[in-house]
Parts: sequence; C-alpha cells; structure tokens
Amino acid sequence: MVCLTALKAEGQTFMLRQLNDSLSHLILETPSPNGERQRGTVSDVWRLPYPTFAFATGDVDGDGIVDALVGVVKPTRYDPRMGRRLFVFRNVNGRVRPLWLGSRLVGELRDFRVEGQRVVTLEQHPDSTWFVGHYRWDSFGFVMTDSRITHASYDAATQVFRPDSISRSH
Repeated sequence: MVCLTALKAEGQTFMLRQLNDSLSHLILETPSPNGERQRGTVSDVWRLPYPTFAFATGDVDGDGIVDALVGVVKPTRYDPRMGRRLFVFRNVNGRVRPLWLGSRLVGELRDFRVEGQRVVTLEQHPDSTWFVGHYRWDSFGFVMTDSRITHASYDAATQVFRPDSISRSH
C-alpha cells in the first residue's frame, strides 16, 4: 500500500492511498471541531476503482480551498477508449466531492502538475507529436490558455514540462 500526501493547507490534508493496481482511496482529513487535529482522524474517503498515475493539489478553481487532482486510467462515456483522465475533487464541508471528472483535455493526457491556479499538462497530439498545455478553470471545466511548446518530440516536451524549466522560461 502506497500513501501520498500532497498538501496540508487550511488545516486540511488530501492523501491518495493506493491499495492495489486498480484501487485507490482519496482521503480528506480536516481538523476536529475544537481546532485540534486528532491523529488518524479521517473525515471522508472517495473510492477510485481505477489505476492512478498522478496526484497533486492546488486551488485550481480559485475559491480559496485546496483541491485534489488525481490522474486515473479508464474509459469514459464520451471517450470509450482506455486513457489517462484528470479528475478534480474538492472539500465541501469536510466531504470529498467531485469538481470535474474529465473525459479529455485537448490532446491525449500523459502527465500533469499544478502551478498556482493553473494545470500544466504533458499531452500528445493525434500525429504523435507532443505539447505542454496550460489550463485554467472556467466554471464547468478547464480552458487551455496557452501552450509552451507544440508539435515537438517527446524529449523536447518533457524538458519544457519539468517544473524547473517552466520557471526559467518566463
């Protein structure tokens, strides 16, 4: 069993606990009502019966509360092929609730990370070239705001995708 803690903020902690290859739990811990955190207290658990490939946290919708982003591998109603998807969850009164269960972004998602209030992705075009996309939340889903590199080789795109290279490119 693997447990990843991404961020403790505003007294809350999102964790992803991988139980096996195709089952993970997204766990939200929040402070006890008297303001003291009780070790091992779990507020809520969201079952993810899919393989997971990435986990990050950040306030991507701009509401001041940290969200959990989980990369899952599954088909969807709108894209029946097995693929990497981005799911975003939020804390609603101490309960894990989905904010967005995405079918796809612009290209085929390979990896993602959070930078401020935006999501930075490594994606593949249908012609097998790669790009790094920047997305912001727009009331119901993500809108691509720009791309750092497009129609590139995998090696070139992953160099741009790395967190340290993004900060150098500004």
